[in-house]
Amino acid sequence: MVVYRGLNDPHLHLRPAAVAVGNFDGLHLGHRKILSHLCRLAGRRGLRSLVLTFEPHPERALGKRSVRMIDTPEQRLARLRGTCVDAVVVIPFNSAFARLGSMAFVDDVLRDKLGAREVVVGRGFRFGRDRRGDTALLRRLGRRAGFGVHAVPPVILGGLTVSSTAVRALVDRGRVEEAARPLGRPYEIAGRVVPGRRRGRLLGFPTANLETANEILPEGVFVTETVRGGRTTPSLTSIGTNPTFGPHPLTVETLLLDFHGSLYGNAITVRLLRKLRPIRAFPNAESLAARIGQDVEEARAWFARRG
Repeated sequence: MVVYRGLNDPHLHLRPAAVAVGNFDGLHLGHRKILSHLCRLAGRRGLRSLVLTFEPHPERALGKRSVRMIDTPEQRLARLRGTCVDAVVVIPFNSAFARLGSMAFVDDVLRDKLGAREVVVGRGFRFGRDRRGDTALLRRLGRRAGFGVHAVPPVILGGLTVSSTAVRALVDRGRVEEAARPLGRPYEIAGRVVPGRRRGRLLGFPTANLETANEILPEGVFVTETVRGGRTTPSLTSIGTNPTFGPHPLTVETLLLDFHGSLYGNAITVRLLRKLRPIRAFPNAESLAARIGQDVEEARAWFARRG
């Protein structure tokens, strides 16, 4: 998969393409349905399959509301690399792009810059200045510009529509098992192991302190898997402010079960599988250590049941 940084990337050459447009945050099951449609269409017509996406999120760029993303930009591109897509164009979303009218977006961007012959979007897609354009307008303008438009219906799970907004809400509340269903995978936090306060080691449970750019960090103690260098290890992860020892900034601390060694400087990914309990303050370090020991046993039991 080729990644182009903006519409003026010197390597972006005009070629006939089937284009999917969207933010694709989290690359959930609804997004994957769109991309499957895109690639089938591209294959039938002999077109390049291309994704047009934005950075930062348009609503964040315009200051309309705070949007905490499911994935970092790097995670999003990594997930797209694992799909059938040939190329991705990442457009820096700024005030100038936000002022682009619906017709200019269709003619100047989709047709002239990306060579669109087919365009695939979600059914609720909006575009153009102030998000005035909808799929009906896109079809009308597309006919004039010479491309077809395909609005893909959403995925419905348990009567609920799969969306990035719904996933964000589930993860934020620590309902990671429920969030894994629309995501099609566990929610992941990625980053690099950095030195911490070493309290875990003093308690008898040395942890890896994770520095991360992920924006949704649900507080709690979770059964997790930690991926490092292509190897997956059962783990237990605490996300919180360490209230037993007084107020501290939010930290992500992971205890790898049956692992001995140093992880400092390593890039790791933590998959949140199940929430065990909320974060709370304990009367003293001994009480906290006893609770961590119980958490470890519960995590081991969970992995044993999973097989």
